[in-house]
Amino acid sequence: MSRGVLVTGASRGIGRAVAEAFAAQGDRVAVHYGHRAADAEVTLAALPGEGHVLVGGDLADPEAAQRIADTAETALDGVDVLVNNAAVATSPETAHPVAEVSYADWQRIWRRTLDVNLVGAANVSYCVARHLIARGAPGRIVNIGSRGAFRGEPDHPAYGASKAALHALGQSLAVSLAPHGISVTSVAPGFTATERVADRIDDALRAQSPFGRVGTPEEVAAAVVYLASAEATWAAGAILDLNGASHLRM
Repeated sequence: MSRGVLVTGASRGIGRAVAEAFAAQGDRVAVHYGHRAADAEVTLAALPGEGHVLVGGDLADPEAAQRIADTAETALDGVDVLVNNAAVATSPETAHPVAEVSYADWQRIWRRTLDVNLVGAANVSYCVARHLIARGAPGRIVNIGSRGAFRGEPDHPAYGASKAALHALGQSLAVSLAPHGISVTSVAPGFTATERVADRIDDALRAQSPFGRVGTPEEVAAAVVYLASAEATWAAGAILDLNGASHLRM
């Protein structure tokens, strides 16, 4: 049966791959974007099947987060799966090592990162879950976390902290929403070859994994599709490492 799927940050990279994977199995997808409208249009146009929609909005704004969830709920005739992928990612522009940035920039980057990566995801999760509960329908929430939550992000500490908190949020919601038939899980990808980081992939990065390469968006998408399936209900609360053995944790 076709499901309604909301993918945040689906204009490029992992989000686009996730949207494509759900559409390929016949689901209806709401492609969310923050500011890359043109890229999101490309994602939408390439999706197989029918019933897909475009939804824009800044997740850092609580009212926009609610509007995103409500718009997708109406347009898809119900959101059954939420994938929290949108994030302020690591980049030269968002780097903030303690010894090198001003206190003002430290504050600005921390605030923006947490508002999008953690609070924005929490707000959309709340709104989607409330719709599911009101409909009496089972659902799935899958968070896109990061290896950096465990391995550390010395130049991007706000990013690492936000992803660790996102993992913890997922586990808390997994317990609270299970009685309503809503399963919540997370994936923690390692370095993944997307358009945004293509110029950063070198032999040193590939060597972090014993496979001698970095991950692909399609590999992350395949894991998300599984965790959103009925067969993965018992995985509620899990955090799945997807890093090619580049970082192993207890």
